[in-house]
Amino acid sequence: MKKLSIIIPVYNVEKYLAKCLGSVIYPNLSGYEIIVVNDGCTDSSPSIACEYEKQYPQLIRVIHKENGGLGSARNAGLDAAQGEYVQFLDSDDWLAENAVAQMLEETEKGFDIGIFDFIPVTEQGRQLPYINGCEREGMFSFEEFPELLFSPPCACNKIWRRSLFKESGIRYPDRLWFEDLATSPCLYLNSNKILHINKPYYYYLRRSGSITNNTNSHRNIEMLSVCDLVLNYYKEHNVYEKYRPQLLYMCAYNQLIASTTRVNLSDPKSEIQDRLLDWFLLNFPDYKDNEYIKTMPSKLKLLLNLTVNKRRKTLNSIMRLNNRLKNKN
Repeated sequence: MKKLSIIIPVYNVEKYLAKCLGSVIYPNLSGYEIIVVNDGCTDSSPSIACEYEKQYPQLIRVIHKENGGLGSARNAGLDAAQGEYVQFLDSDDWLAENAVAQMLEETEKGFDIGIFDFIPVTEQGRQLPYINGCEREGMFSFEEFPELLFSPPCACNKIWRRSLFKESGIRYPDRLWFEDLATSPCLYLNSNKILHINKPYYYYLRRSGSITNNTNSHRNIEMLSVCDLVLNYYKEHNVYEKYRPQLLYMCAYNQLIASTTRVNLSDPKSEIQDRLLDWFLLNFPDYKDNEYIKTMPSKLKLLLNLTVNKRRKTLNSIMRLNNRLKNKN
């Protein structure tokens, strides 16, 4: 059995795919495989992938399927994977030099989830501030550090023991935005050993059309389904009350603050903002008593207060100013 499977879902990324694949190809390195999932592409991406497969047949397998979205493509990759561990690589991103060899070395430590850091990069090649994958150092359990729920839920900056998916039955949801947030918190609950690998293995391309940068109001409402999935999973496993303080803060940040600001930037009058707020207040009417809310950074506290008090014009002005300042730096 291979030690590591790198799963790359692909959909219409002909501009980026060669760089992505080039970052994981090490013909003289053994113990890993690359699984490329063609998710019904309509551009030249499949041809590019197949050319790499012909050149490196010992490393790369290309799977072809009808379009089903990112979650469906990841699941197809999981079904085909032979590695003890899996790492998901988005096809417009890339790994740091020698990251594959270092990941293979790290897997010898026997963790269930390995979390590494990442560096966002603009399409113009400008590196944005370094993102720490986790605020806890070394090896720990989720029970010891439930604040892991506050860290980026990204699937791609993690090395997952493949059996976590098989034994728990957890799959990525099909055609649902924010699928990482729907899945990672549930996988945390099934893990025993989590390791923060304090190295930036991953380069994340900040594209204007990505989910985190997209202001599509209609799709942001899917955050409610995502949070419902996570809360219900914790309830079904009888640990909801135990982790409710952390789940509350996770929803406050991801579902209320982040989604509302995306919607607000698109349309300050959108009723989607009301639906997001109503869901949060229904599930967490006591949010002001939460220890994490009380001590949250002042910037986030301001955004939360503006959102809860429906100060939407002010929120819009602040976020637009913030974006202008970001673009200047």
